[in-house]
Amino acid sequence: MDSDISWELYRSYLSVLQNGSLSGAARSIGVAQPTVGRHIAALEKRLGLKLFTRSQLGLLPTEAALALKPYAESMRASAAAMKRAAESQGHGIKGTVRITASEVMGAEVLPPIIARLQRQWPELKVELVLSNRVQDLLRREADIAVRMTPPKQDSLIARRVGDVELGLHAHQAYLQDRGTPCNLADLAEHALIGFDEETPFLRGASKALPQWRRDSFTLRSDSDLAQLAMIRAGAGIGVCQVALAKRDPNVVRVLAKQFVFKLETWLTMHEDLRHSPRCKVAFNALLEGLQHHVS
Repeated sequence: MDSDISWELYRSYLSVLQNGSLSGAARSIGVAQPTVGRHIAALEKRLGLKLFTRSQLGLLPTEAALALKPYAESMRASAAAMKRAAESQGHGIKGTVRITASEVMGAEVLPPIIARLQRQWPELKVELVLSNRVQDLLRREADIAVRMTPPKQDSLIARRVGDVELGLHAHQAYLQDRGTPCNLADLAEHALIGFDEETPFLRGASKALPQWRRDSFTLRSDSDLAQLAMIRAGAGIGVCQVALAKRDPNVVRVLAKQFVFKLETWLTMHEDLRHSPRCKVAFNALLEGLQHHVS
């Protein structure tokens, strides 16, 4: 096995893995299709492994290709982190900071915080990753993460922001049409909005609210933003952040005394970024903004 393999070969491999074809991979990374083909052939030769097989559906990854995926993704994340660090060198607050958060936090809560941050530091660039998957800060998939669970990795700076309160909500138009539930048992007569696949949140919520299980949901989506949109559209009763619901006077909280659920919220960053000016100002701005949100 050749121990000195160019990163561009791994980049092409990851792109083919993601897109399922040479043409799709080429468009994704901005190179010619024959170049991607040569990269894959060269990587297979140097690794001594077959990475893809041809089929009517395109290029299918072999077991070896799937086994190598997390290591190549780690390389990609490290390369991107190195680029962000290089951009920030010199005087002043500049460069790129990569922030990850859940869908709802990233779309509904963080934008005004980031807007204030950018106004204060116009040379600072922000990459915002919306994902309910926990991005790995140790692998440098992101610089700063907003997490709804306590961090378990030791090499992280972690600040507890507070608790985000969740409650059952519905649009006034829905309640006028279907009536307002008076107790938890009444939920069985209503259109409930919830998850399609079981999640840690769903398991935790079902302990506090036994009715909150998949087979009780009339409307199912694994997207928190889709659930929030359905609540706002008057499609049914669902769980959302109390602070977000208060923004819309037509969204009403129901059964407030019977159901209260809180998500512990943390802001985390790799300890190696402690002295990075770009990450420090972003971390402090996010902490202040999030503390205001949860209060």
